[in-house]
Amino acid sequence: MEFFKIHKDIPFMRYALLFNVVSAVVFALAVFFLISRGLNLSVEFTGGTVMQVTYPQPADLARVRNDTAKLGFSDVQVQNFGNSRDVIIRLSVEKGVTSAQQSEKVLAALKADDPGVVMRSTEFVGPQVGEELVTNGLKALGTVVVGIMIYLAMRFEWKFAVSAIIANLHDVVIILGFFAFFRWEFSLSVLAAVLAVLGYSVNESVVIFDRVREAFRRFRKMDSTQIINHAITANISRTIITHGSTQMMVLSMLLFGGQTLHYFALALTVGILFGIYSSVFVAAAIAMELGIKREDMIKTPVRKEGEDPNDPNAGAQV
Repeated sequence: MEFFKIHKDIPFMRYALLFNVVSAVVFALAVFFLISRGLNLSVEFTGGTVMQVTYPQPADLARVRNDTAKLGFSDVQVQNFGNSRDVIIRLSVEKGVTSAQQSEKVLAALKADDPGVVMRSTEFVGPQVGEELVTNGLKALGTVVVGIMIYLAMRFEWKFAVSAIIANLHDVVIILGFFAFFRWEFSLSVLAAVLAVLGYSVNESVVIFDRVREAFRRFRKMDSTQIINHAITANISRTIITHGSTQMMVLSMLLFGGQTLHYFALALTVGILFGIYSSVFVAAAIAMELGIKREDMIKTPVRKEGEDPNDPNAGAQV
């Protein structure tokens, strides 16, 4: 389905060098902020107290956050659990305050606002658990990257695999750079969003690479640069429809999903925007710089000595 059709190819690759310079600068800034500021890790990674309380009626999460904020605790996460009456409260480790003291203070503040609140459970999450989560998260990220490289190398060509992975890592590092610069909280849900962006970004790259391969077969007189321009131009309508629809859904979560979904939706918003950009202007440009050509996409038959050159069945694909 197409809302519109562009009849003249847009010369995207004419500005490939400029886009690559911009991407390199933004990437370098993201790495700088990651090193200098680091990520603002949530309780799941750093350790802390996890409380589960139940209200006699649907809980007002805004009031719960307000009650806990008055106690002076930093990095407090409040969200529903299971249903609208059950609430989970995560508190970061505070110097000079034990986990039991934290939970007692929070429960007293909640009961002062609503005497019907009941403590269901409280537990302390140690830093060792957080270290395991960091390690497992990095393993998951590495596994996804390796899997994407193998898939692209098998389906297309190694030059496409390299360019797509560079573009995808570009997206991931920039997302992390945003979280480091603005000190946004990095939680397990944000990690899930980063992994989702990896898959989302590579999907756009695969669609464009498919168009490139198709164009190499259809247009024999075009060079590689013209082929890439044509593939991206032919894909613009599809990009606007799919990514526009996805972005509207993500923005609705960002604006109306509340505190629980805020950083998850924020990571997806940044990731989708840069995913579109990197698939078009980073992956395609790098593939062009690596020298992608028709012979990489369309293998020529090699005829054995003595075979009839007019025989259509002669020769083997290599």
